[in-house]
Amino acid sequence: MKWKDADFKAGIANIRAILIYGPDAGQVDEYCDRAIEILQIEKDNLFALDANEMSEKQDALFAESCSPSMFGGNKMVIISNAGDASAKQIAALVEHPGLCATVIVAGGDLRAGGGLRTLFEGADNMAALPCYTDDAKTLAALIRSELSAAAGIQQITPDAMAYMTSHLGGDRGITRGFLTKIALYVDDKRIIELSDVEKCLPDTGAADSDDFLYSLTAGHIQQTMMALDRLLYDNKEPNMLIRMLDTHFKKLQNAVVNGQLPKLFWKVEEKFKQAIRIWPESEITAVLVRLNELERQLRTTGMPGEILLRDFALKLAVRAARLAIKKRRN
Repeated sequence: MKWKDADFKAGIANIRAILIYGPDAGQVDEYCDRAIEILQIEKDNLFALDANEMSEKQDALFAESCSPSMFGGNKMVIISNAGDASAKQIAALVEHPGLCATVIVAGGDLRAGGGLRTLFEGADNMAALPCYTDDAKTLAALIRSELSAAAGIQQITPDAMAYMTSHLGGDRGITRGFLTKIALYVDDKRIIELSDVEKCLPDTGAADSDDFLYSLTAGHIQQTMMALDRLLYDNKEPNMLIRMLDTHFKKLQNAVVNGQLPKLFWKVEEKFKQAIRIWPESEITAVLVRLNELERQLRTTGMPGEILLRDFALKLAVRAARLAIKKRRN
C-alpha cells in the first residue's frame, strides 16, 4: 500500500511491515520514533540493525523477528539504510509466516519500480511511506505550527519567515531543532523578527551556505570550493550538505519548470534568478539524479564523504561555468 501521513497513526498497528523512505532523513527518523511510541515498544523488545549487517546477522535477525517477546508486549525490528540491493533479504523476512514483530525498513531516496518500493507498495498487509523534503509551503506551515505550540508565537515577520524558509527544510530533524532553539530564545515575546532568527541561525553559517550554493550554480569555481572548505571546517556533515544541494536544485527545478519562485531572502533573490537563467531543466534533472547516487555512495561504499562531496562540487561548478559561458554567448 502507498501511505500518506494521515494513514500512519491509524494503520501502523495493522500491518506486518512498513518502508519509510525518502531524502529527508530527519523525517524518516521521526516516523520510526512515532511507531515505537504508538505501538508502545519497550527497549527489550526492539531490535535494530543496518541493512549492511543483514547477511552477517541473519540468524539473530530471524530469531528476533519470528519469536514472541519473553517480556510481553509488542516487538519491533528496524532495518536502517536499506536499498534495493537488500530487497530479496527483506522480502524473505517480512513475508515469513512466523513473523512476530512489526518490521520497519528505513531507507533513502528509493526509485519507483525498484525492489523495495514494489514489495511494500504492492502488498495489502504492508505499506510504503515517502518522506520528501519540505517545500516552502509545507515548511512555512510547520514553522508556524511548531512555534505556536511551543512558545505561543502570534506573529512571524515576513522577512523572518523568508529567512527561515531559505535556510531550513532539507532535514526535518534539523528544522525542529532550530525551532526549539528559537522558541526558547524569544520566550514570551510572542513575535519573531529577522534579528531573532539571525541570532539563532547565525548568519556566518547561513552566509557560507548561501555562498556555497550560489557560487556553485553561478560557476564561480574558486569561491565554491572556499565556501565548501569553510562549511566543512565548521563541522557541517557531508550528507547534510548533499541534502541542502538537493533541496536547492529542487527549488530551481520547480522555478524553471513551473515558473514558480520560492519565497526568498532578499539577499539571495537575484542570485537565484541568475541560476534559473543559467540552468536548463535537463541539466537540473541530471544533477538531482547524481545527488541521489552520491547519497547512496555515502551510505554503502564506505568512501570518505568529504572526498566524494569535494569532487562532486568541483565538477558541478565547472559544469555551471560552462553553462554560464554558453548562456552569455547566446
